[in-house]
Amino acid sequence: MEIEEIIKQFPQVGKVENIKPLTSGFINRTYLVTSANPNEPNYVLQKVNHNVFRNIDLLMHNIEVVTNHIHDKLIAAHTENIDRKVLRFIPAKDGKTYYFDGEGYWRICIFIPRSKTLDAVNPETSYLVGLKFGEFEAMLADVPEKLGETIPDFHNMELRIHQLHEAVQENKAGRLEKVQSIVDDIERDAEEMCKAEELYRQGLLPKRICHCDTKVSNMLFDEDSNDVLCVIDLDTVMPSFVFSDFGDFLRSGANPAPEDEPDLDKIQFNMDIFRAFAKGYIESAKSFLTPIEIDNLPFAATLFPYMQAVRFLADYINGDTYYQIHYPEHNLIRTKAQMKLYYEAKKAVPEMTEYINSIR
Repeated sequence: MEIEEIIKQFPQVGKVENIKPLTSGFINRTYLVTSANPNEPNYVLQKVNHNVFRNIDLLMHNIEVVTNHIHDKLIAAHTENIDRKVLRFIPAKDGKTYYFDGEGYWRICIFIPRSKTLDAVNPETSYLVGLKFGEFEAMLADVPEKLGETIPDFHNMELRIHQLHEAVQENKAGRLEKVQSIVDDIERDAEEMCKAEELYRQGLLPKRICHCDTKVSNMLFDEDSNDVLCVIDLDTVMPSFVFSDFGDFLRSGANPAPEDEPDLDKIQFNMDIFRAFAKGYIESAKSFLTPIEIDNLPFAATLFPYMQAVRFLADYINGDTYYQIHYPEHNLIRTKAQMKLYYEAKKAVPEMTEYINSIR
């Protein structure tokens, strides 16, 4: 079906002047739809990647619950310019916030004007990101309706270790001997790195509504003032440990090198970024965080490079069946880089703990 016909399935969209692809984002196909009438808003059209998100009903239900709840909170707080502070998806002809064209799933949200995204991370932006994601979680701490997991067990460390064990046992690509020492290093810390799941079983660690993809590019900033407007890319919003939002940002944000940097000497854990992000996050999230969650924020900073190393290594042993690679040893290089970051973060745990305790 042509894109113009898909847009017509959403009656709120009037006459369209232009449709152009947007390059940001790696999962979904995204387009900017410009209205012919300057008094009408522009729109963002997306085709949802059904291979990644298998349950579109659940996905869009989560997003509707979250955006409606935030919208109500903003109204209650007498917030100005609410339409710029939360995403709003519009209904198709059948009332659902998505349309199935026989092949794929499409949705449309209102484009937020005079907004921009950032890619660069520095202490100033890291503080703003921490503040906003903490606020995002705080606003959703009292969501009355239970949400589902759009990607089941996405950040379940026990599952990732199990997947590595399966890869080692099968050794499909015959690569195990080459990486046995890395497997041994991972196994040595596996019990410690799975403690979140154990604390959850003991009833000591709650699950929250989290974003689960915390990076600076998943936030809109005002073009003029550089103020944060709202959190975007809500497909992974689901129940998780707060470690997901805290640790996942630091995995990329606190490391100045790419996640596949072959020169391990370039991989660092930047404490200035950590302090800025942690300060913002705790300022806005401490209203609901429990002591055990705050105690384990340094652990979260070590968890995510470790988890990603496990995932890259399992894929390497399996013969590179999940992650796209650009050369034969790409997943192995990624594994070594993430393990180096894990060790750098682990060395910084005492300093992280001291700082967290000073601001909690």
